[in-house]
Amino acid sequence: MPKLDILVLAVHPDDAELGCSGTILKHIALGHKVGIVDLTRGELGSRGSALIREQEAAAASQVLGISIRENLDLADGFFKNDKEHQLKVIAAIRKYQPEIIITNAYHDRHPDHGRASELVETSVFLSGLVKIETRFENESQQEWRPKLTLHFIQDNYIKPDILIDITAYWDKKIESIQAYGSQFYNPDWKEENQTYISSAEFYPAIEARAREFGKTIGAKYAEGFTSRKILGVNNLFDLK
Repeated sequence: MPKLDILVLAVHPDDAELGCSGTILKHIALGHKVGIVDLTRGELGSRGSALIREQEAAAASQVLGISIRENLDLADGFFKNDKEHQLKVIAAIRKYQPEIIITNAYHDRHPDHGRASELVETSVFLSGLVKIETRFENESQQEWRPKLTLHFIQDNYIKPDILIDITAYWDKKIESIQAYGSQFYNPDWKEENQTYISSAEFYPAIEARAREFGKTIGAKYAEGFTSRKILGVNNLFDLK
């Protein structure tokens, strides 16, 4: 059970790849331990199945080189920000004791994204309270509160609070997304259901957003994040 530097808590398998895989790759290259915990299996997706998504997530994880990936098996579309679900997320946070958590967007066209954002944000705070008890492998877990929670930006445009240059990792980011052949544009996929994200226009839209963010900081590609906490740096020369 590795202690992680960064834990991505994303509601659907493929959300992490779309939202922050460039940042994941960059920080692994810098020597940090990064893992992903998916909240659901994406079983309500119009294409593929929960089993196919599990196989695709495993393939994407190999591309990213993450330390761990697991699934909390919450009900896709129907999970809530309540005590039952909070305790499951708290247990995952305490299990891996990350310094930074990255999660879904504040709000988005998919209602699961904003609801997951609220669930994770609430659970991060509660995870630091000593009187909330959780257990892992029949042992009590220690309270743990990460130093920072960031939210990636999904389909809806949200002005970022911070941008990460991912130019060197763009090709690997796309490779990790393409591991989800049932979900995104794939001319070899014979399933008849077509969706917004399975159209040929979706990949150019991803690139356009990354180029827009990159241009703002003088990079080719960037990923954007928001934070409810005011961000600070020790050295002005770390800013671009």
